[in-house]
Amino acid sequence: MVAIRIEHKTTYRYRLPVSLGPHRLMLRPRESRDLQLKSFEVTLEPEASVSWAHDVFGNTVATLSFQAMTDHLVIDSVAELELGSTPWPVFDIAVSAMRYPFRYSDDEWTDLGALAVQQYPDAAGRLLDWARAFIRSRPTDTLALLKDLSAGVSSWIRYQSRDPEGTQTPSETLDRGWGSCRDFAVLFAEAARSLGFGARIVSGYLHNPDHDLSGSTGAGSTHAWAEVYVPGAGWITFDPTNRSVGGSNLIPVAVARGIEQAMPVSGSFIGMTDAFLGLSVGVRVTTLDGQP
Repeated sequence: MVAIRIEHKTTYRYRLPVSLGPHRLMLRPRESRDLQLKSFEVTLEPEASVSWAHDVFGNTVATLSFQAMTDHLVIDSVAELELGSTPWPVFDIAVSAMRYPFRYSDDEWTDLGALAVQQYPDAAGRLLDWARAFIRSRPTDTLALLKDLSAGVSSWIRYQSRDPEGTQTPSETLDRGWGSCRDFAVLFAEAARSLGFGARIVSGYLHNPDHDLSGSTGAGSTHAWAEVYVPGAGWITFDPTNRSVGGSNLIPVAVARGIEQAMPVSGSFIGMTDAFLGLSVGVRVTTLDGQP
């Protein structure tokens, strides 16, 4: 187990006081067999009333309600956890799903629902054609196909950090030939869905102590990747940005059908149209012995 501390600070600045609408936070890491959350704290300025709930995907969501007008908003979260994911996991895939194509059971197909349906139009079939190019034969090894598809994203697409909000469509990413980690995750998930797999987007943090992974300029940062459901093995983690399988360096916060459903912070304000001055986000991921 690796003991990790995550500090995530989001700051909004306004030219003059505004009224803040409800804000939605998804900052609390998802606990699992591989991730044990030791503590989590959120500090707010100005003060707000906070209500906690779980969304349809089981993510922990905090809703903030503000009373006073303000010219700034600071959301500062600190999480301490232990991460014990296996660097080279072995997946116990059901015999019925070892070879692609395979058929999900009726219950699995019903429960996957929209997670197995493409979210972006592909009228010309370009994404489907691109994804099918990774199928070496019929039938073919299921896990090998998904690994090739994940590696293919970073082979075709050049990684480029992008600060503006929003995500490129899979077609835009293929056309432009570059994208951020969230664009990589969406392209991979949509390609997997086009081949009949159930897939979901994951947002969270990248633990990068050796400074050798894409998607982070330091020891850690926010990050996005994807998971594909394979019978027997369950949800298998794929990080197409770094061509990795399994979550040994990934700290999930939220899973969702679409990337826009897993934003760390979202909200609104009421004020002059030119009131918004800027947004800054700082993330620091360190081991608890103080070494990044």
